[in-house]
Amino acid sequence: MTYCVGLRLDRGLVFMSDTRTNAGLDNISTFRKMASWEVPGERLVTVMTAGNLATTQAVVSLLEERSKAAGERHPSVLEQPSMFQVAREIGRTLREVIAENRGDGPAAESAFNATMIVGGQIRPGPPRLFLIYPEGNFIEASADTPFFQIGETKYGRPILVRAYDPSMPFAEAVKLLLVSFDSTIKANLSVGMPIDFQIYAEGSYRRGPEARIEANDSYFAAISEGWGEALRKAFAQLPPFDLDGM
Repeated sequence: MTYCVGLRLDRGLVFMSDTRTNAGLDNISTFRKMASWEVPGERLVTVMTAGNLATTQAVVSLLEERSKAAGERHPSVLEQPSMFQVAREIGRTLREVIAENRGDGPAAESAFNATMIVGGQIRPGPPRLFLIYPEGNFIEASADTPFFQIGETKYGRPILVRAYDPSMPFAEAVKLLLVSFDSTIKANLSVGMPIDFQIYAEGSYRRGPEARIEANDSYFAAISEGWGEALRKAFAQLPPFDLDGM
């Protein structure tokens, strides 16, 4: 399983993903689920993946190959004129890889499925964020749907819904996402550290601050402990249920 979040803010985009993959409790590995391509001053495209590892690695490898090899640059995410066209191209590539690897029947097809979050900015357009489905179609983030989650989404969603503010600074957004990841990691062993994040500032056309947060990171430990304590205090301050009035 996986957990990835792409967040749209007034000042840009924030991406965060875990790195755990597993095929059973005794076969757990670490793989990076975030990839980026950039032409400084002209575009930045970031992709996060969830689902079948062979499928997602094949898609990222194809995109990487087409962005570098002269004979394979068509189509390339570095040549698309807009983020919409980038999302279309990545959707086609995902559908192509799934079609090549699946066998006959719905069960085999489902085993190779994957979903992706794609975000970035291409001059002169605005920053855009998309969620791409296994079928290759996609939806775009908006003011009504300002963030996308893929993988194990349910445990980390409540804090995002309650605390997200489009005007929040990047540092607050990273803190919000870390709380969301902490809740998910505590509830599901198939999501785990390290955590990768990347920030994109609107109009920069390059990667912003990015880092990997390890399991022994002191700030993450403080966030985890502080959030747990804050929840216990908030729960204690809620009015008691009146059993006598039943």
